[in-house]
Amino acid sequence: MKQRTLGKNGIPVSAIGLGCMGMSEFYGDSDDEASVSLIHKAIDLGITFFDTADMYGVGHNEILLSQALRGGLRDKVTVATKFGNMRRIDGGFLGVNGKPEYVKAACEMSLKRLNTDVIDLYYQHRVDPDTPIEETVGAMAELVKEGKVRYLGLSEAGPSTIRRAARVHPITALQTEYSLWTRDPEGEILDTCRELGITFVAYSPLGRGFLTGLIDDPKKLGAQDFRRYNPRMTEENISHNLELVGKIREMARQKGVTAAQLSLAWVLSQGDDIIPIPGTRHEDYLRDNITATEIYLTPDEIETLGSLIPPGSAAGTRYDAQGMKRVGI
Repeated sequence: MKQRTLGKNGIPVSAIGLGCMGMSEFYGDSDDEASVSLIHKAIDLGITFFDTADMYGVGHNEILLSQALRGGLRDKVTVATKFGNMRRIDGGFLGVNGKPEYVKAACEMSLKRLNTDVIDLYYQHRVDPDTPIEETVGAMAELVKEGKVRYLGLSEAGPSTIRRAARVHPITALQTEYSLWTRDPEGEILDTCRELGITFVAYSPLGRGFLTGLIDDPKKLGAQDFRRYNPRMTEENISHNLELVGKIREMARQKGVTAAQLSLAWVLSQGDDIIPIPGTRHEDYLRDNITATEIYLTPDEIETLGSLIPPGSAAGTRYDAQGMKRVGI
């Protein structure tokens, strides 16, 4: 497995990570035993970077990951988790909290669920508009001093917020959605990260599975699958977006790879400081994703693919109106 580095002087990790969110919720029913087995297989295949959050399954995902990493596996991998999106025990959303006292309480709970002494990379999941970022990152920095966290990250933060945060404590990673059909970070956000030596962690690099070409009708997805209601997969937008995926599939066919592999290879080609973290619950897809790290795209192929799916070409926003209010702050 090829390696990339988190931050200027951070941790070497596998060139792609594994997003664990879907193992607990958002994509329909899941199977803990199968998920643990998949995590073990990912480690066997060279993945060393695992992404979770306290809100995924309202704590379930962190516990699941800790169970998978028993027996000495924890020391072999890098674990990233997040705080900030508060939820009720029934899953209801309570808002974003970046207050210092909450930061510390959330960290203690994550440490217990993960059954670990230290969190390798601790993100603020969403920026709290009511709490100065300096206060939030100040509390996160205290966790580093206490040895409870190794490195700090932000998720879906805007350039100004990133700069303000970095003045308080070095920021190792920014996690934000990035793929062929979500190219919002290109320009100021990626430029800011590169200026400050911040690694960019791309979540949903396969467009929540849509760019694989395997989803042609969201109505076929499970009743609990949130993609059924994603703006980009609604009836008024799905036809246009399927045309975009068709272009990816055709280019993939010509190159002799899958649409998923081509889409991931494109993200990987955007810079060695970018680490995609596709999620999956299936070993076949896991192997497919890992193979993308071995695919070489020529400069002409990179340019062609980028022009086939230019910035802003996807129909619909990536979240609903409420969700969009919480990104880019």
